[in-house]
Amino acid sequence: MRDELVFEGDAYNTAPEKGWALLRAIPSFFFYCQDLVIVWQASWRAKHGRYDTAAWVASSRDVVRALESVGVKFEIEGVDNVRKLDAPVVFVANHMSILETFVLPGIIAPFRDTTFVVKRSLVEYPVFKHVMRSRDPVTITRTNPREDLRAVLEGGEQRLKAGISVVVFPQTTRTTVFDPMDFNSIGVKLAKKAGAPVVPIALKTDAWGNGRYLKDFGKIRPASKVHFAFGKPLRIKDRGREEHEEIVRFISDKLAQWST
Repeated sequence: MRDELVFEGDAYNTAPEKGWALLRAIPSFFFYCQDLVIVWQASWRAKHGRYDTAAWVASSRDVVRALESVGVKFEIEGVDNVRKLDAPVVFVANHMSILETFVLPGIIAPFRDTTFVVKRSLVEYPVFKHVMRSRDPVTITRTNPREDLRAVLEGGEQRLKAGISVVVFPQTTRTTVFDPMDFNSIGVKLAKKAGAPVVPIALKTDAWGNGRYLKDFGKIRPASKVHFAFGKPLRIKDRGREEHEEIVRFISDKLAQWST
């Protein structure tokens, strides 16, 4: 039987004994062996219409366990800020690696139906496309800002009104360095248009590196702990400038804390 993620209060921490010595010796190899099986099984189920939210959560948590098996440690905080939500929200997060796309469903979806704003190429990616399409994401090009803004505002509002929360990564690309100047306010704009709260997410996920040639297949670094922190919901007032600054401050402060 699959282990569940056991939250103590509003937090989760990988148990000290997690990880097998043999797997830790070659973490990238052993992780990707497991991950490819997880994705292949999920894709097969999605292709045949058998991939619901519960299956998505299970796959996500299998990825967490696969990472833990090769020595990666997780620290997740602020889960009550998700658990206690009584309406759909816009989750706004920094974007460091593909790890968050795999892992966030296992944290959020048990409490709130959710989907992502993703690059259009992800719904065309071999094998993985079936999983992404089953989640009805909002797709953007990353090449046409005006078209992307319209897609997020219109598609995001439709999903929020249907009771589905939306995860937005405002940065134009994944990066281990958080630059507030590259962190746009598209998530706040969506929340304002839909009349929904915003929940900031700060994350540090460079344990799963970005690859030089294939970006999704970077080096796995067990020495780098994975962090997720969920902030309190924010209601958008006026133009949302103060709320955007608060989100940026929350992410910056957490990243500074985790780097010490």
